[in-house]
Amino acid sequence: MNLIQYPTIYLEQKTHKKESQLLLKFSFDNTLIGLIKSLKGTHWSKTMNAWYLKNSEENLSLVLGLFKGVTKVDTSKVVKKTRFKRNLTPVQKKTLNDFYLFLKGKRYSQSTIQTYTFFIADFINFHTDTPPEELTNRAVELFIETVFMERKYSVSSQRQFISALKIFTSFHPQTKINNLTLDRPKKSRILPNVLAQEEVIRIIQYTQNIKHRAILTLIYSCGLRIGELISLKLVDLHIERKQLIVKKGKGRKDRFVSLAESFLPLLSNYYYSYKPTIYFVEGKNGGKYSAESIRSFLRKSCKKAGIKKLVTPHTLRHSYATHLLENGVDLRYIQSLLGHSKPETTMIYTHIQRKDLMEIQNPLDVALQKLNKINNNKQKVVLSRNIQPLTHPFVDI
Repeated sequence: MNLIQYPTIYLEQKTHKKESQLLLKFSFDNTLIGLIKSLKGTHWSKTMNAWYLKNSEENLSLVLGLFKGVTKVDTSKVVKKTRFKRNLTPVQKKTLNDFYLFLKGKRYSQSTIQTYTFFIADFINFHTDTPPEELTNRAVELFIETVFMERKYSVSSQRQFISALKIFTSFHPQTKINNLTLDRPKKSRILPNVLAQEEVIRIIQYTQNIKHRAILTLIYSCGLRIGELISLKLVDLHIERKQLIVKKGKGRKDRFVSLAESFLPLLSNYYYSYKPTIYFVEGKNGGKYSAESIRSFLRKSCKKAGIKKLVTPHTLRHSYATHLLENGVDLRYIQSLLGHSKPETTMIYTHIQRKDLMEIQNPLDVALQKLNKINNNKQKVVLSRNIQPLTHPFVDI
């Protein structure tokens, strides 16, 4: 690929949201933006006019590796001590390349492949004078004790390394790493931020643009991850059965989710107004919509609705799960609706009594029914109607 084709990326370090961030600045280019979005933890900042992610050796190496052979990356404003240079032998490089191809063959995501290869490269480099066949249990312990502590890697990074190493030992069983108990350090269990049902409705009410309103309503009423919403195609919507299918969600699992009855008029209104052709919601030239755009207009809607807590698209998903529990839905059904592979992940929402799957009411429908009951049906709340600026939080939406 010709380096002259793409703008130079300038790296900077800056404190943002009370943390040191690695900024990526460059002239607008869709290709570079697409590559940056493939990195986990990247965000766009309007105030800094730059893409950014947490400043760490790990992320710096990932950025440099991602754009190697694509475009020039200027690191002159990055503190040099964060740089980490590997000195791998040709044999070690071949082993890593074969491991990379092995992961691709196993159909891991590109992000996972890059992360796992990065950690195994660091591990091999740390023991550069030791052939992979001579690596032992103690070599693993020494790497964690030295490198992870020195670089102040997060618990999540340590868990990723352990996962990568387990796959590497199955790929390269000639090592002397045998029967090593690699306990992943436990993640901090932080309770998810959740909205009240009335707050969800108020956010939808204050979202004037019908396209934006349809996006937020679908994320909440189906408990979708933002990536699932963006990848959702029109053929995945089964209106006659009031269902949609989430294809290749997290962990490459498909799942069916019911559509809220109250969402259907809004869906029809949106579809005939915007006429998408492939994806449920489309960006410029019919491509995928931007996740950052969704986050942006959600923040604006929250501000208009007077909601001061931090709200992200994933907050709507958390709220969906919590409201299902409050409505008495069994945890096993919620696990299936959310696409969780382990019940422990769903357990964070706590247990509640059982109901048959066919009797489950969508939380969006329940919320609207409550509001209509409060209003004694004098002014029925619907989703498909266009609105004017509101004078009361619970008028027509």
